[in-house]
Amino acid sequence: MVLFLFLVVALVVVVAVVTLAVVGGGESAVLPEAPPERLANPLPPDRPVGRADLESLRFPVTVRGYRMADVDDALGRLGAELAERDARIEELETALAGARARSTGGFGATGFGATGAPGPSEAYGSAAGPYGAQHPEDAPGRPAPEEDR
Repeated sequence: MVLFLFLVVALVVVVAVVTLAVVGGGESAVLPEAPPERLANPLPPDRPVGRADLESLRFPVTVRGYRMADVDDALGRLGAELAERDARIEELETALAGARARSTGGFGATGFGATGAPGPSEAYGSAAGPYGAQHPEDAPGRPAPEEDR
């Protein structure tokens, strides 16, 4: 009987607390909407992105992970800067190759053309193997095959 009275009193207390929490506070007790978190240190808009900028980049965490808009913006910016740098590198390499070709009269310093490397026929002659032999067993420095006795 004592246990029954204890359960009834506990149930009344729980119902009273829930009722006060839901109804009793009025409009002033409702929690205000929290503003969404934004990037604390976004990528710099006025200069190229550096290694330190990427290391300090921290995305705010939301219920489903990171804010997709922030991640998309950062990846878009990095992709654009990488494409710009790749284009600049290609432009500089083309200009360098042109300057080298003009200064050597169309041949590299080695005389093998613009790449500076010999072609396959220049390096190995007309033979098919890597040592200038038709068969790998004929290559210099390899022991002769043993005859069956």
